[in-house]
Amino acid sequence: MNMLKRLQTNTANLTPAAERNVQQDALEKKPKTGIGLVNQLSKAELRVTKAEERASTAEQRAELAEARLVELQDRGTQGEVLLSTVRPNPWQPRMVFDEDELHDLAESIKEVGLMQPVLVRRMKSAQGDEYFELIAGERRVRAHQLLGEDKINAIITHADDADMVVLALTENISRKDLSDYEISKSVRRADKEFPDRTKLAEALGLSRRGLYKFLAYANLPEFMINDLEIKPGILGCHAVDNITSVLKHRGADGILAANDLWPDVVSGRLEQGRYASAISALVDQRALAVPSGERTIDKFFAGKIQAGSIVKDVNKGITVKFKPGVISETQEVKLRRFLEEMFETETSDTE
Repeated sequence: MNMLKRLQTNTANLTPAAERNVQQDALEKKPKTGIGLVNQLSKAELRVTKAEERASTAEQRAELAEARLVELQDRGTQGEVLLSTVRPNPWQPRMVFDEDELHDLAESIKEVGLMQPVLVRRMKSAQGDEYFELIAGERRVRAHQLLGEDKINAIITHADDADMVVLALTENISRKDLSDYEISKSVRRADKEFPDRTKLAEALGLSRRGLYKFLAYANLPEFMINDLEIKPGILGCHAVDNITSVLKHRGADGILAANDLWPDVVSGRLEQGRYASAISALVDQRALAVPSGERTIDKFFAGKIQAGSIVKDVNKGITVKFKPGVISETQEVKLRRFLEEMFETETSDTE
């Protein structure tokens, strides 16, 4: 049955429009032709289909991860390991753990014991020392540490790096209490283990576009990264995608504007979703404030950090400014010597 016939069948018993009390503004928003109705129905079906696909992907991802965990547990051996030898999964995205929840878990373990052993894999350091990497159970480990325990029950199994990446991320990517920045750090580490980003995206249940939004954090200036390490929820991946695009387009002027506006983002005075457009607006505003040719500002950087600026003004000459702490005493001595030699050379050439 084609779309038009389906539409006719589904609407055969509807009350005629003339007999219904419908607000005029609502009528104006509805398509007035059969083709328009068909198109609207098609778009609605497409949205529903995509939503079902996303839900299905998330459910399948969770089911596969759970099945893989059970498989790793079944082929492992159970025993006690020293807490001092247990290290976090290097791809664990979570940076912040709720202290109240950890204390509650610790109290529960103290009263009834550990109900589920942690899952670990055996590793060796470059020096040959044995240790264990967590596959699952970091909250249980932290709770044991709060209790002052020396050992913890564990299942020791074998897992490759791909297992560690997928198991660490699949459960956490959809968690609302986990920030995009935390996820991005693990995704970026995982990127090194998956040379094919299409396979990485598939393993994590993400689109390639979604994957690149998490990878975009690597392109942020260092002053943003420093604060994200302290408050990982400041910027979501959608905002970061827009910010990095603006900074790439606006260059050094954009980074300077971003730096000036950043405290407002950290404090919450400027919404993260408006940050990218605010950067562009500030760059444009500053460009209009200075007549062309009369005054120019060039920034120079030490890596991604702005080290200072060179201001050229037709009336005031050239001013070179360094930010505090970016130039060492040795570099300052070299700079002074260079300037002296430069002008000595210029003087001797004119004599």
